[in-house]
Amino acid sequence: MADSTYTSGLINFAGLGNGTDFSTLIDGLISIEQNRVTRLENWRLSWETKNEYFQDLNTKMLELKSTLEGLDSMNEFMTKAVASSNTNLLIATANSDAQQASHSIEIGQLATNDVLVTASGANAMDASITSADTSFTFTYGGESITIDNIAAGTTLEGFINIINNHSDSRGKIVASTIFDGSVYHLQLTGADQGSDNQIVISNAGSLIFGAGDFTETQDAQNAQIRVNGFPASNAGWIERPSNVMDDVISGLTLNLKDAEPGTTVSLTVTTDTDAIAENVTKFVSAVNVIRAQIQAITKVDEDGEGSVLTGNYGIDIVSQNLKNITAEMGAGFIPWDEDTLTGDKYSALSQLGIMTDAEEASTTYGMLTIDYDKLYEALEADPNAVAELFSTEISAESQSPNFTALSLIDGTTKSGVYDVEIVSDGTQITSATINGEPATISGWEITGTTGDATGMAIRLDNTGAGTYSGEVAVKLGKTGEMIDELTALTKPFNEFTFEGGPLAVLQNNYKDIMDSIDSKIAFEESRIEKMEKNLRLKFARLDALLGQYDLRQGQLSAALAQLE
Repeated sequence: MADSTYTSGLINFAGLGNGTDFSTLIDGLISIEQNRVTRLENWRLSWETKNEYFQDLNTKMLELKSTLEGLDSMNEFMTKAVASSNTNLLIATANSDAQQASHSIEIGQLATNDVLVTASGANAMDASITSADTSFTFTYGGESITIDNIAAGTTLEGFINIINNHSDSRGKIVASTIFDGSVYHLQLTGADQGSDNQIVISNAGSLIFGAGDFTETQDAQNAQIRVNGFPASNAGWIERPSNVMDDVISGLTLNLKDAEPGTTVSLTVTTDTDAIAENVTKFVSAVNVIRAQIQAITKVDEDGEGSVLTGNYGIDIVSQNLKNITAEMGAGFIPWDEDTLTGDKYSALSQLGIMTDAEEASTTYGMLTIDYDKLYEALEADPNAVAELFSTEISAESQSPNFTALSLIDGTTKSGVYDVEIVSDGTQITSATINGEPATISGWEITGTTGDATGMAIRLDNTGAGTYSGEVAVKLGKTGEMIDELTALTKPFNEFTFEGGPLAVLQNNYKDIMDSIDSKIAFEESRIEKMEKNLRLKFARLDALLGQYDLRQGQLSAALAQLE
């Protein structure tokens, strides 16, 4: 396309002579040449704008990744509620492993710490409690501890400071005082609850409190409960050395508040479908932020004019890869088979009412939308399956009764469905393949060593002679898939390996282009500067020459006038 920058050759110099404004003329010439620099600067600005859009999109993708990381485990996504019939005695929390059920809990006693208080004491906190260098020995939880080098003249306050900060006693016992109005009594409290954490003073040295001065005012004891009537009343209690119990009922953490033997507290565990629906909404909203951003920077207006990134292949990669995750079946998920009752109840977001709005006239065109009726229907039918589709961390699950998926290597074993074949002669495994590739054999276990199955370990349970075929599903929920993809898409550019996410690679390429444009601008500015100098010299000489001609013309005119 023709450019006005190159019209310098059309400048008309007719009429030059004395009094001509050469400076304005040169400024005009330079201004025309400067257009070439302006065009380069505008060109550079277009690349810079693209980079800024890339950076903004990259930032939003990292924000999306951060949001999704808060939803990538079953416990974060799956919310269970626990109602207690008596919160003064017991409250509880549940994770995703908790079953929807009711439990009756009887609390026989609370766990307590051991507490010792001296019968005698000191009249003031700054009163000396020893007149000679001494030591203090006690046992805690069966461990004997001696604190040496307690200097003569140590005050009660100083001794408390020693106990609470000495590396051997810190975290085991806590020293404090009880003031009865006239005397400060030393109090030692065990740091942990439970009957095993008894404090016994072995030797108080030359302290004013002898070992016999310490009285146990509270005995360390275990908490005691019965769950659903177990154990029977004549068979003791379930005991723990803490009032917080997370290993008695699967998925439940019990927080004992008070004991009331003979009274049972009912705990009812339910699934909080509203909270799960809220997490689904959070997932969809976060994904839509990226979709809206991509839509904004690639849109085509009513006149068919695209934006600066319309058709950019880096943006296309990001857009398509993220769309694929929300549109496709979950990685490693197997469609539900009504006949065999096997597979995954929900394996695609569309089954939960999550779809892309394809109505171009819609205000949410191109965005994910939620049919909440369908979502709640799924949540009522199988909330675990819904949560699993979103938040399952990568895990292996055998679809065969003949073998068990033991483990995989996170970050190495890829999600997917693997065909497994194991041959046994009844005494050992004679051959094994995963997706047709040989696996290593160790006893009754095999391990994938190549390709996506690398690191996946499987145990043959049916050891009789025969050939056992089946599938192992390595599942990764949509949140996990999205996080993995965002990690790849936002990977910074490595200048040594030339690897990185698509936007980072393009940004690096664009930086090279901008550096090249900067060089061109510098060259042009240098050229124009030289041109201006040359023009000023040239026109200065012309101005001088015209001045001389003007002088001679004046002289000739004067001479001719004398001849007349």
